[in-house]
Parts: sequence; structure tokens; C-alpha cells
Amino acid sequence: MKACACHILVKQKDLAEKLKKQLEQGADFHTLAKKHSLCPSGKKGGDLGEFSPGQMVRAFDNVVFKQAVLEVHGPVKTKFGFHLIKTLYRH
Repeated sequence: MKACACHILVKQKDLAEKLKKQLEQGADFHTLAKKHSLCPSGKKGGDLGEFSPGQMVRAFDNVVFKQAVLEVHGPVKTKFGFHLIKTLYRH
């Protein structure tokens, strides 16, 4: 199985929750990722490309490979910080 996802990585849970509210109100995921994400993928709107299970940390994989596609999930805490994750597709 492979999936394609994008994410926004921040250090504070309250910021992640604030960004999630903005997304629920119609903000563009890629625009917020470019502005706020601490991950190098932020420059690409948070796009992580395609990957297989086991390539990301477990908490991240659990969202990407088990939760609904095209919905924003999170904040998900990992050793890197707090993620908002949107799975674009899975196959």
C-alpha cells in the first residue's frame, strides 16, 4: 500500500488547533503550510509525496493509512511536534 499526504508541523498544540479551525472555515491547506509549517515540506505546501507504511513515525502512519482520506486530522503529536495531516489518496 502507498499513500500521498500533506501536513503542517508546528511546535505548539494551540497553534495547530488554531490552524485547524482556519482550515474548517475554508482556509487553503497549502497556503497555511507554506506560512506556518516547520517541516522542509512546508515550502511545497506541506506535500510529502507518496510513501509506504513504516517510512513515517507510527502516529503519522496511523492517520495516513487508517483514517479518512481528504479530511484534516490532528493535532497529532510526534517527537517533531504537532501535525495537521491530510491524506490525499491511498492505494
